[in-house]
Amino acid sequence: MWEFVTGLISGTVSGTGMGGGTILILVLSIFLGVEQHIAQATNLVFFVPTSISAIIISIKSKLIEWKIGIVLAITGIIGAIIGANISAKIEVKSLKRYFGIFLAGIAIYEIYSMIKEYKKEKYSNNKN
Repeated sequence: MWEFVTGLISGTVSGTGMGGGTILILVLSIFLGVEQHIAQATNLVFFVPTSISAIIISIKSKLIEWKIGIVLAITGIIGAIIGANISAKIEVKSLKRYFGIFLAGIAIYEIYSMIKEYKKEKYSNNKN
């Protein structure tokens, strides 16, 4: 049951372009007790079909900047090969720590962005 709910939520978040794989990895590793390496590899299997679905809809909606997308895809493939080789050699405990640091960094950035946007809106509303 958890797998179904997790897949549905992660797929929905992935479709919006916000990284449903992060949710998937958290649920697999924390709630389902899956080892970090396996959770991250499972995320990669999840990523391909959800990405293809989102790409098809984005193409139909004409939301893709092809020049940028192709460059990102090529360099992303190279980075994925490098990252997968590095990940396979890292201990589970260290990998969990690095993933946590990565998530904390994203959270800090998002909070900072929200505060910055709030101040910008507040300033522009006070100016009028």
